[in-house]
Amino acid sequence: MGKLDGRVVIITGAARGQGEQEARLFVAEGARVVLGDVLDGPGEALAELGDGARYVHLDVRREADWEAAVRAAGEAFGTVDGLVNNAGILRFNELAATPLAEFQEVVQVNQVGTFLGMRAAVPELTAAGGGTVVNTASYAALSGMAYLTAYAASKAAVVGMTRVAAMELAGRGIRVNAMCPGAVDTPMARPERGPADTADASDTSTDSAPDLAAFYAKTVPLGRIGQPEEVARLALFLSCADSSYITGQPFVIDGGRLSGISLY
Repeated sequence: MGKLDGRVVIITGAARGQGEQEARLFVAEGARVVLGDVLDGPGEALAELGDGARYVHLDVRREADWEAAVRAAGEAFGTVDGLVNNAGILRFNELAATPLAEFQEVVQVNQVGTFLGMRAAVPELTAAGGGTVVNTASYAALSGMAYLTAYAASKAAVVGMTRVAAMELAGRGIRVNAMCPGAVDTPMARPERGPADTADASDTSTDSAPDLAAFYAKTVPLGRIGQPEEVARLALFLSCADSSYITGQPFVIDGGRLSGISLY
């Protein structure tokens, strides 16, 4: 038996990176998954996972897209009892040099998108008798990092909304938690691997892969960048009965980077 047998879960930003690995793992664990993204080609290709997967075009900033995604989930699978808010974007810039439009763009996807997703899913989760929400925040929400004003602000808001939602929804049998990944080996952290888009972050860094590997070896206690499969396993834990007494919590998954400063 799978840990998500009989569950129906919407995953945003599902066409690649963390979202793709979450979708693959959830299907393998018995879930039926609605894959939301703005990358239609990769999203439709991923839907070939089988009868337990459906792709929908979902721009998380748009209320109408959320309504359509929830409706599509109901039509395909009859209900919704899980949500993974994974879609996000990243922009590096100095505080004093950040244009308002850039700041608002990040907030619209990361913060507003998460809010709209929870708001759209709550009636369905309530009707299903309960369920789970997993929001994707960041370790940058819990510790300062230069050049990430917009990103850190939006992800700190995700942690705050997660706690409030957990308090409000506990009585309905809905658990809400947040993941706070560090650097993860996806197109967001390695821009040379794919183009930027509004569903999965772009990174303006021009560092080469070997330089990044050396950087993470030096700054992360476990000596490497994280893998999207590792974050997917955390999302699974927070979406299944293994975490049945956990709600309102931010879970850091960063290879130990927030533990402190290494002298070596």
